[in-house]
Amino acid sequence: MHRKAQFNPQSEDSIESIKKLSQVRELRAKEVLMAGKPQLLSEEEFIVPSSNGKDSYKVIHLDSWSCSCPDFKNNCQKIGIYCKHIKALQLFLKLRSNQEVENFDILQIAQEEGNCPSCNSENITKQGYRINKSGKKQKFKCSDCEKNFVSDPIKNHKANAKIITLTMDLYFKGLSLRDITDTLNQFYGIDLHHETIRRWVLKFTKVMNNYTKTLKAETSNTWHADEQMVKTKDKDFIYNWNVMDKETKFVLATHSSRGRSIDDAKKVMLKAKEQAKQIPEIIITDKLPSYQEGISKAFRNWQSNTHKQVKHISIVGKRSIVNNNLIENHHTHFREFDKIRRGINEVQDYSDGFNIFRNFIKKGMDGLTPAERAKIPIVLNDNRWLKLLKESVKK
Repeated sequence: MHRKAQFNPQSEDSIESIKKLSQVRELRAKEVLMAGKPQLLSEEEFIVPSSNGKDSYKVIHLDSWSCSCPDFKNNCQKIGIYCKHIKALQLFLKLRSNQEVENFDILQIAQEEGNCPSCNSENITKQGYRINKSGKKQKFKCSDCEKNFVSDPIKNHKANAKIITLTMDLYFKGLSLRDITDTLNQFYGIDLHHETIRRWVLKFTKVMNNYTKTLKAETSNTWHADEQMVKTKDKDFIYNWNVMDKETKFVLATHSSRGRSIDDAKKVMLKAKEQAKQIPEIIITDKLPSYQEGISKAFRNWQSNTHKQVKHISIVGKRSIVNNNLIENHHTHFREFDKIRRGINEVQDYSDGFNIFRNFIKKGMDGLTPAERAKIPIVLNDNRWLKLLKESVKK
């Protein structure tokens, strides 16, 4: 009767086999990170997802590493190697501490699957990776329409949409470009130049602004309008005009100009009219004379028989009765944002981005964004920046 050969970890064949098994689990560890991000339970305990995206296992690191997965208990522990979940966590922690890992890009960790862009089906499967000058991105195949696709809505960029929208969120919340690069480097091990972030902000602000301008905002019958001076890096001054709805606090329009003419007042009112798809009853402004004629021309007040009359109220001499605090408060927040920049040249673009942040991202004390109060026909999930960007690039 033949006895079963015993495993000898000291033999050369066994050592070589162990090395190969460990290398296989290192490759599987990267697939685990593609499936999801480890979650911290305590300083010693973590939840690590499986590569199938459905299961998860607890990894503990005290004096040694251990994992609750069957592979660690039945195989790895016996021969003295780590399972793919432990290796995935070790890799993740190295990336967070700015240690380089060969042939792996942290920008791909947060890749989101989503639905099929052709038929909107959720019945999709992973189909390897696409590697080109834009980087490494997960490919998917739809089981219903049988089309292959890459789910990330951002094309021809090394970073995925989550990283780009994260930088935009930090930027409009007040961090400087260099502070954002430092934050990404400290927490995610991502090395980006601050000018790269500036280009992202300007580019995707325009994409989102072009989309949000097409959305109808349900406003009240009273609007507030005001203008403020913005200093540029060229030591010049630009006037920034804004129109805001009283009830929803939704910024309907912004317009940048070098002067404060009647034509400038007319332009910002026409922009607000286009966004709201309606005409207000009252517009409250400061004492600038351009508003009276600009409002009259924008809403054709002289044609009283065919057009709705818009009442213009100037707060001059009426501060105790009526005020413009709502829009002035908005300008105060923009001033705080602008102060960190120490001057901006693309005033219109940055104003559009700041208004997107105030309208669609930042929630008020009631837990709603101005867009939600204005019943904008778009549902944004917890990651409002990412959802808004996805909707914008569809158009």
